[in-house]
Amino acid sequence: MLGLQKATPRLKSVQLAALAMLVGAGVINYIDRATLAVANPLIREDLGLSIADMGYLLSAFLWAYAFSQLPTGAMVDKVGPRILLSLGLSLWSVAQLLGGLVQGFGQFFGARLLLGIGEAPQFPTGARVVRDWFNQRDRGLATGIFNCASSLGTAIAVPLLTFLMLAFGWRTMFVVMGAAGLAMAAVWYLVYRNPTELALTPEENAYRTQGDPPGQRTKVTFREWKLLFRFRTTWGMIFGYFGCIYLTWIYTAWLPGYLEIERHMSVKYTGWAAAVPFACGVVGGVLGGYIADILVRRGVEPLKSRRYPAAIALLGTAACTVAAAYVSSNALAIAFISASLFLVYVTSTCAWALSSVAVPTNCTASIGAVQNFGGYLGGALAPTVTGLIVQTTGSFVPALVVGALIGVISAASYLFVVDQPITAADMDSMSLPGTTLKAGATNTEIP
Repeated sequence: MLGLQKATPRLKSVQLAALAMLVGAGVINYIDRATLAVANPLIREDLGLSIADMGYLLSAFLWAYAFSQLPTGAMVDKVGPRILLSLGLSLWSVAQLLGGLVQGFGQFFGARLLLGIGEAPQFPTGARVVRDWFNQRDRGLATGIFNCASSLGTAIAVPLLTFLMLAFGWRTMFVVMGAAGLAMAAVWYLVYRNPTELALTPEENAYRTQGDPPGQRTKVTFREWKLLFRFRTTWGMIFGYFGCIYLTWIYTAWLPGYLEIERHMSVKYTGWAAAVPFACGVVGGVLGGYIADILVRRGVEPLKSRRYPAAIALLGTAACTVAAAYVSSNALAIAFISASLFLVYVTSTCAWALSSVAVPTNCTASIGAVQNFGGYLGGALAPTVTGLIVQTTGSFVPALVVGALIGVISAASYLFVVDQPITAADMDSMSLPGTTLKAGATNTEIP
């Protein structure tokens, strides 16, 4: 029997460089998302925009990002991470540069749409890179490392962007971040290589693929992409991630406002208080991947090692969100919110790690992007639904309870809808006329 393969020193160098660049790009990604929110008052004053106009600008990114996921994942699987992330980084960085040059609402709206489209390849690329360069038993922690960029970027965005804005103006802030993204795009293109672009040894290829089903393809077809939607596992991942990102964006969009309006904290204190929970999210994101790897090494099936922690952590997030809503102490509220973000990033990492074991290799970025589409439908709805509830009731408590209920439903999706891995044989069988898969087979078809 073939023993466990280990990564060679060259593979370890490739892995380290890839993860470092993914984290760097991800941090820039999330800082860029925050530029409009940080500069909101100054932009409204300079351009003569209303609060409603700012709401449209903030939502433009989220909807463009969500719907761009559907084609982007398949493009990553077909063209490869090196080209797609280079193009995505370049596009979103140009959009940031344009944000510093706009003269009115229409131009800004277009720039925000471009930002959402350009940022779409970031996390599907990360999922494919991990699948390409890491053994199955090592993919969870690697996923946690690249995924922690989302909470890390959010944690440092406000202090960094505030400094740039106060020191140089909001337009320069946009231009500086755009230039940083273009530099990152150049680094990624010059340094990163797809596995097919390197002469790998048999031992290196054995490490990368050991434990994966045999006969893996390298590129996805449109037929295979469409077939993903005929499996319950795909829909379970979509609905599960909806609640994860819904809860994440309640806090991302409304945490400072919640602390000021509901908890009556000063603006000065709010900035630091809001950063603490997202710092906890960094730890949760990395730990979620580590847990998945430990479970695999102890003999748990790879899919279960992801979906069970994802569901349990999401239930914990819901419970802590309700607790934060009802406690009277501000310190306890911050503690429960920190626990919520710690746990929701455990779920996020496990969800992305699912994409590396739930489908054939050539569909990794595709399933990750489809899942992310579902998540960011929730992300796009969360700020609006929360705002409407607060406006109607005069309190954040019902809005947080609604978010918790959505989290519970999504946790149930991971537990009861996500089924078995989708194999290449499943997909080939589904393409035959009159063929369906029954419950209890390798996977279960959605009619």
